Amino acid sequence: MSRRTLHVAQILWPAFFMAGVLEMMVFSVLDPSLIHIGTWEPDARTVYSAAFLVFWGVLSVSGALSHLMMRDDAHGTRHALAQGLVARRHRRQLRHEGGHQGSHHGGLPSQHSHQH
Repeated sequence: MSRRTLHVAQILWPAFFMAGVLEMMVFSVLDPSLIHIGTWEPDARTVYSAAFLVFWGVLSVSGALSHLMMRDDAHGTRHALAQGLVARRHRRQLRHEGGHQGSHHGGLPSQHSHQH
């Protein structure tokens, strides 16, 4: 199996599974026979099928966007958005570690005071 095929499967299979779960949750509280689109009154099977495809599509796009943000480019660097999130987390961690060394957080005294 190629790497691209594996990535597609890693996106589509969980989305398929969760679309089924979402469909069960939605239609446990919503009667598909009550759905009307203009003058068209689709039968329940059509509503179930269309809803599943919409749910699967939306969840697949969500998974694909997450995948794109997580992958490395050809040079081994992360996507710009992922880099920004990692850099922000790193800065926050440095500030937190600095607080344990007696520094201040945003102008406020550290909660961990050193007693002599």
